[in-house]
Amino acid sequence: MGTISAIDACVDRAFRIPIFLSTTNSVNDLQGQFLNRLIAEIEDALLFPRTLTVSEQYPESILTNIRRLVFSSYGLLAINFRKFFVEILQSNVGQPPSSTPFWEGSTFSQIEPAMAFQFGIPILLVREKGTDVHNGVWAGGITPLNIFIDWDSDNQSVDDFFNSVQWREVFANWAAEVRGNYLLRTEPLFNNQH
Repeated sequence: MGTISAIDACVDRAFRIPIFLSTTNSVNDLQGQFLNRLIAEIEDALLFPRTLTVSEQYPESILTNIRRLVFSSYGLLAINFRKFFVEILQSNVGQPPSSTPFWEGSTFSQIEPAMAFQFGIPILLVREKGTDVHNGVWAGGITPLNIFIDWDSDNQSVDDFFNSVQWREVFANWAAEVRGNYLLRTEPLFNNQH
């Protein structure tokens, strides 16, 4: 009986398309609930979420590990959670751009999507509202709006976010792009010259 369960589990994973889930390892309880639900959504779409240090770890440097995971995935879903509440006190040139405290996320939430973009895999960016609003790939106008969605953790429950039309539409479009990328990269070349 145990063999059948192991085979079923193996077969279940075999039909899932691997994607890179870019996230941080340090989350609060609410962020943990969101991340667990996000993983369930990914798996329900028959995609296989892989992330560094949790499911994947190679003996090379961190940047090499990121590149290896990007190259072996068919899509990237990055979640940028609030991590540090910061205030700019000084600037090396002139006045600080803002004196209002703001949220920053993980440094890797910049690196991993940038590498995925360079490699050309489909990207979906999910941000806890107010995180890195003026920083890198998370700043307004940097990425196409159809791959970017905010979770308003102060006013929106995890269930409300994942049941929203906006999430369903953006996620379905991204999942279709991942499947298209998978087909493009795995289909053998067809030669009708014979």
